[in-house]
Amino acid sequence: MAPSEYSLRLQKGITGGFAPPTPSFIATITRPVDSDSLNITSASRPDGTPDLQSFAPKTLGLGTLKVTALGSVSVEGLIDELHGILKELPTEEPRGSEDIYGLDTSIFWGSDDLQWMNGGMGGVTGQPGTVQPTPEQRAQFKRAVEIVETLVGEAK
Repeated sequence: MAPSEYSLRLQKGITGGFAPPTPSFIATITRPVDSDSLNITSASRPDGTPDLQSFAPKTLGLGTLKVTALGSVSVEGLIDELHGILKELPTEEPRGSEDIYGLDTSIFWGSDDLQWMNGGMGGVTGQPGTVQPTPEQRAQFKRAVEIVETLVGEAK
């Protein structure tokens, strides 16, 4: 179960090298302590432009997101799934060496019980590292990215 207060950040565009990476999308999601909603901000960079363009801050309640024939999906359930996935995934060694998940995407999660981040603060250099995820772990990271994208997409 995810803690009652956390912050996470997703960034697409983490591969750099000599020059730092040029992000194409950044989203942040925070849950303040004792809040029943998430605060979500995002920015994207259209192709051919140099800067990220911010969107207005949005919120998303922790209740039911959608009801399907298989049951309902709640925001809190997705956050719990994301938290559980990240707790089990490895990160690259040394930090910032390579994009071990191959999606040119990083996630940072910060809470009292978990500090997790793939990719260095300045992106990744592409140099080989010592940690390689299994195919199952790559699939789990892809699922983690999908969860964050779903939450950002559902915010109002």
